[in-house]
Order: sequence, then C-alpha cells, then structure tokens
Amino acid sequence: MKTVKNAMLIFSVLVFVACDQTQKSDNSTTTTQESRVEQVQTSPLSKTTISRTIDLSTTLQGYETVNISPSLSGKIEHIFVEVGATVSKGQLLVRMDQNQYNTTKLTYANLGVELARMEALKESGAISQQTYDRTKLSYDQTKENMDFLERNTYIKAPFSGVIAAKNYEDGELYAGQPILVLTQINTLKAIINIPESNFPIIKKGQKVNLHSEIYPDKVFPATIEVVYPTIDATTHTFQVKLNIPNASLLLRPGMFVRTTLTLVKVDAIMAPYQAVLKLIGSNERYVFINENGIAKRVSVTLGQRFDDMVELLSSELSEGDDLVTLGQAKLVDGSKINVVNKN
Repeated sequence: MKTVKNAMLIFSVLVFVACDQTQKSDNSTTTTQESRVEQVQTSPLSKTTISRTIDLSTTLQGYETVNISPSLSGKIEHIFVEVGATVSKGQLLVRMDQNQYNTTKLTYANLGVELARMEALKESGAISQQTYDRTKLSYDQTKENMDFLERNTYIKAPFSGVIAAKNYEDGELYAGQPILVLTQINTLKAIINIPESNFPIIKKGQKVNLHSEIYPDKVFPATIEVVYPTIDATTHTFQVKLNIPNASLLLRPGMFVRTTLTLVKVDAIMAPYQAVLKLIGSNERYVFINENGIAKRVSVTLGQRFDDMVELLSSELSEGDDLVTLGQAKLVDGSKINVVNKN
C-alpha cells in the first residue's frame, strides 16, 4: 500500500513539472511572436497623371459596299471584271442585253425630229399648243426611259473599290441575286460597342488606335465619325462608327482588330505591381502600409496597368502613405516592421 502511495506521489510531481514547462514554452512563443520585427522596404505613394482607356475588339468593314444589280431582269451580255479587281468610279462593270435600250434610243431620235417639226408648225400657227405639248411630253418621257435603260444596260461603278463577289457568267439570265459586290477598301469602317457609363465623354472626332495581330508592330489610327444616340437596353452599351484611312491597303474588310480608346486623363495612385498580394482562394487584393512601425493591411482594387506599375483604387489610401514594397509576404495585419533601405 505504501508503494502505491509513493508511485502516485511521483506521478503527480511529474505532471506538475510537465504542465509548468508547457506553460513556460507557450509564454515564450507568445513573447517571441509579439517581439518579432519584420524587415521591409517601403516607398511613399504618389499620384501620376494617366490616360483612362478601354480595350475593345471589332471586325473591319468596307466603308461602302454595294450590290451591282440592274433594276430590270434580262440576259447578261458581258461582265468586264473578276473577283479581286480594283475598279475606279465610273468604270464599266457589266453590259446587259442591249435590245430594249437600242429600240428606245431609236424612238427617242425619231421623236426628236418630230418635235423639231412641231416647233416649226407651232410658230407658223399651223398646229395648236395642245398638239405640240403632247409631242413634247412623249419626247420627255422617252428621254427619261432611255436614261433609265442606259443606266441598267451599261452598269458602272458608283465608287472606287474592289470586286468582292461575282455571282454570274456571261450569257446567264440575271434573276435577282447581285451580279457583283463592290467594296470600298481605301477607307474602312468599324462599329464598336462601348459601355453606357462612357456615353457622356465619347465625342465625334475623338482619335482611336487599332491593333491587328497580323501586323503586331503597327498602329492604325482611326477617328470616331458617328456616336449613335441610343443605348441598348439589353447590353447597356452604345455603338460608335469609326472611320479608318487605309491608303496602304494593309487592312481588309473582315479582319479582326483591337481598339484602344482613350477616355480621360486622371490623377491616379500608382504602385509597383509586386507590392500587391492576393488572398488565396479569392480575387481579393491587398497591400500593407507602414503606420509608425506597424503593418496595416488595406484591401485594394486594381485599375490600369502600365508595365510594372499598377493603379490602386481604395478609399483607405492617400498620397504619401508609406507602402511596403518588399517583405510584405511575411506580414499580417498588425505586424511590427522595421524599414530598411527605404526608397
């Protein structure tokens, strides 16, 4: 019995010593954590004037595109151009069957002779004014019909451009589908959709830069020609028409391009991109500010990026705040810090 009591006494002493050592160890760890000072580098935040821009994409179109189609059906006598041909304004493109035009042309010539004879008779008083007027009306109507037939028999290019499509061959009967499609390419256009929040600051005449993956080292200037006056209720965007000079003919209708639209210039707080941390498992971004040797965590939203600098958006940041730029990955909110090699 005495042996059991001694064993229990020894066990109690051992437990007491172990607990006492554990408590000392915990206190030591807490003291170490509280007294630990992280070494960091900082830099004061400053404002920089930047151009607010938005990047959009669009597809190029010929500035003008027209279907070459006569107003009357009939046989196609000859097509003078092929797909890809460059044509000038007024150039003859298609000749339709000429029979109806030639017949009307002869009728018009005969009426001209008749009208001259009527004018002589009217001056001598041999015919009434009413008889003369009927002949003159027939002459004028025939002239109008002849001009109409001439335009639709000898079809000419309404502007300079390239032939984008050809749907018939010589001798075929024209039956509704365009004979040719003519597209202007020395000037192009594009329609872009812009978020409605930018409507008050988008103006006619503003400059736009276009970029194509085909020509990665080139920038193609464009101008806003039309700002459409309505907002799409579904997408909450509005449309803008761009005028794109293309004298070099490097760009072509159908090409995909990106547009960089400069909106306004603003004063923004910029910081090194490496200073921004991201919370694992979320999109939350944050930085640390030095407040009298204590690290303060500040949530931020990223704005525009310029090379290794990024715009910081936060109501808690001000110009002159001391931003931690190196060593921030070791910090938590409230960490003690010591600034070394301050920039």
